[in-house]
Amino acid sequence: MTCPTGRLRPASAEATISIDQEKTRTEAKEPPLHRRILEEVEGKILSGEWPPGHRIPFEHELTEQYQCSRMTVNKAITELVKRGLIERRRKSGSYVTHPHAQSAVLEIHDIRLEVESLGLRYRYEKRTRLDRSAKAADRRLMDLPEPAPLTEISALHFAGAQPFCLEDRLINLVAVPEAAAETFDDTAPGAWLISRVPWSAAEHRIRAVGADSRAADLLAIAPGTACLVVERRTWSGGVYITHVRLTYPGEKHELVAEFAPSHPKQNA
Repeated sequence: MTCPTGRLRPASAEATISIDQEKTRTEAKEPPLHRRILEEVEGKILSGEWPPGHRIPFEHELTEQYQCSRMTVNKAITELVKRGLIERRRKSGSYVTHPHAQSAVLEIHDIRLEVESLGLRYRYEKRTRLDRSAKAADRRLMDLPEPAPLTEISALHFAGAQPFCLEDRLINLVAVPEAAAETFDDTAPGAWLISRVPWSAAEHRIRAVGADSRAADLLAIAPGTACLVVERRTWSGGVYITHVRLTYPGEKHELVAEFAPSHPKQNA
């Protein structure tokens, strides 16, 4: 009797390999540990379980709780500081911030209200809309897995007869799946999101740029004209909702923030 020339693998080995593969697939679905720490701490703050002024556990305590490195905990805490949810106090620890901290803060406004506050007629015009998978740049920008579904929208906002603002927006369909069924033909995506999706934090970046050929054509200005660009990311529960790039002709827009000194001096 002859035996096959191929090598046989014991059934127990096959079972071990199957278990290991399943473990690998399960672990791949789990978020990074620093993200889990961030989301759990953020959840306690937003729910009110940890009110303003509450001292969160020291980093070494969180290290013991989550059985991880100090670097992992520090990464999560640093992100929460950037989001304005906690503040570090030297030799004292980290504390939940007060909601009325005296600092310059940009609010999220409906562009329609900005135009109408000028006494001008508002008009919205959708230019393009595309449902697609996130590209590498999108994933870096919004911390998305591959291949996350997105809605990409380009639109113009008018003040009277003149273009007021160019909007280029990405919406994370994992966070806002109902956006896939919305055409945005008559409703601007910013106003639609404000009315339907709660957000917990936002990040603004403001730059002065010269208009490229596309922006210049859409905004009816000369190429190279100075523009104010506001880039904003909003998220909720550790998940990014949207990224928007708003381009305003420089002479038609300004940003104003009111703030006061933390410790006013007498007779200053």
